[in-house]
Amino acid sequence: MSQVELRGITKRFGPVTALNQVDFTLNDGEIHALLGENGAGKTTLMKVLYGMHQPDEGEIRIGGQAKTFKNSTDAIAQGIGMVHQHFMLVPVLTVAENIVAGKEPRRGIRFDMERAVREVQALSEQYGFSVDPRAKVEQLSVGERQRVEILKILYKGANTLIFDEPTAVLTPIEVKELFAAMRQLKAGGKSIIIITHKLYEVMEIADRITVLRDGRLIGSVNRGEVTMDKLAYMMVGRQVALNERRPAKKIGAPLCEVRGLSYRKDGADVLKNISLTVHEGEILGIAGIEGNGQTELLEALTGILQPDSMEMTVAGKKLSGGARAFLDAGVGHVPEDRMTRGLVLPLSISENAVLGYEKQEPFMKHGVFRWKQVRAFADRLIEEYQIKAPGSGAAVGSLSGGNQQKVVIARVFSQTPDFVVCAQPTRGVDIAASEYIHNVMLDYRDKGKAVLLVSADLDEIKALSDNIAVLYKGEIVAQDAAENFDDTRLGLLMTGAAREREVAQ
Repeated sequence: MSQVELRGITKRFGPVTALNQVDFTLNDGEIHALLGENGAGKTTLMKVLYGMHQPDEGEIRIGGQAKTFKNSTDAIAQGIGMVHQHFMLVPVLTVAENIVAGKEPRRGIRFDMERAVREVQALSEQYGFSVDPRAKVEQLSVGERQRVEILKILYKGANTLIFDEPTAVLTPIEVKELFAAMRQLKAGGKSIIIITHKLYEVMEIADRITVLRDGRLIGSVNRGEVTMDKLAYMMVGRQVALNERRPAKKIGAPLCEVRGLSYRKDGADVLKNISLTVHEGEILGIAGIEGNGQTELLEALTGILQPDSMEMTVAGKKLSGGARAFLDAGVGHVPEDRMTRGLVLPLSISENAVLGYEKQEPFMKHGVFRWKQVRAFADRLIEEYQIKAPGSGAAVGSLSGGNQQKVVIARVFSQTPDFVVCAQPTRGVDIAASEYIHNVMLDYRDKGKAVLLVSADLDEIKALSDNIAVLYKGEIVAQDAAENFDDTRLGLLMTGAAREREVAQ
């Protein structure tokens, strides 16, 4: 029997039709994956179900009855809950306080903390979650915080749970724990919708899969009826290479060498005596859970952060100074967050295409900015890097996330630096744009350049890297050839559950 039915859902935002006559059905006790590229409409569809958007056409049916949701409160009242990608928890409060917020048990007019703890403990045990109700949320791991979010909507009586990109910030071990929790919820009669771009996860956890493309329904299939290649084709409309390893043709001499990198902040070690070598024709991947020093490592290697100690050479030349000196010395930088460090959204593609290089020829001569040359350069990048845009004069903020990221990639790689630091190069980017960006990086490596890759996506790390170093609490705790790591070994190292004594440099 169907738990949720969305019939003929159409949603417009001004002249843009985000959803066009989309049907979606969720059965009782089912895990249903919703797939699609960025802008396909999958999140919009779930926001319609959760009451955050009202459809222009179509209807919502819950248990066979037509319903109208004016807001998320109406959806929650019908047993629908949503676990957002960015957790909505108050760090300074306890687990129990976060879970019961809005539905607090009371003794008279006062909040009954002990009852809250008992109820949360019972709910946690019912679904096999190991969470201490009295612990402060700020003390929890990412995976534990996610379980608190799940318990929060279960406490409010949710029978249908929507997960928005739930594995984006989890380690492989935490992903397995999440999937175990989902199976436990399913066994308890709950129905689950999971939005994810990771096809191998869909093949592991989903009973049924619905694919959207450009706001339209492409199809719904049972997991056993499709392959990952078929799903990718449904999403994109063409064949896509999915995380296929392309080993380096030839790894040459050391191109970038880092020795004795240490940095302390507020009396605590953030980076501890890090040494790394990246060779010609090599991609060195840095694996680690966010918050273990990746940001500081990236900033130190690009001149943004001045560490307490570091010796760094690129192509035999010792580097010092700030970000400008590093750029001039042949260090390229694809930043973690394109919105804050990579782009100025109100400016045009032309202006963004030369950020950081605007004082170089041919963009500037005798102190005069040369607009004609800048526009011609941007036009060339749009064509060469397959950036979908109306023209180089368009504001970069008007582009999709994937095309914004292509602008950053194009700017950095077109300057042919010797060494490129790539941080989260495909974060928030759909499968087609990811494939293209991966090929740009691999082609660049094969020209004899060196690339340092930091990504929260372990599939990306494993697919692109020739060698992998694991970063935990500011230290390199292991380094080996990429093919020698599996998810279990990586997960144990990333969480500190294991440490390898000999770290190859």
